Amino acid sequence: MDTKQTLWASALAALGASLCCVAPLVLVTLGLGGAWLSTLTQFESVRPVLVVLTLGLLALAWRKLYRQPAVCEAGTACADATVMRRQRQVFWLVAAGLLLLLAFPWYASLFY
Repeated sequence: MDTKQTLWASALAALGASLCCVAPLVLVTLGLGGAWLSTLTQFESVRPVLVVLTLGLLALAWRKLYRQPAVCEAGTACADATVMRRQRQVFWLVAAGLLLLLAFPWYASLFY
């Protein structure tokens, strides 16, 4: 997996991990409601697995960006320092958002 795929996979895992907590708040904010919203709490049992998966994929993306040397030919996009800097900036923006989603159960009481 390259860094882009790893970040997408970690984002999907974080969304799955926060589905039990964030989704009801978002749906109620949009004006949707009903008894079926309580079924989203069934995802709480798989949350630990998805949290570990998210953190593992973020660690893998970090390793690819910071630890593995870039192997590319001169003149290609990966040889450009600005491309690597931009990839690292995107990584930290995505990681911050995902960590906020993962921590949502701890600060959810501020919204309810």
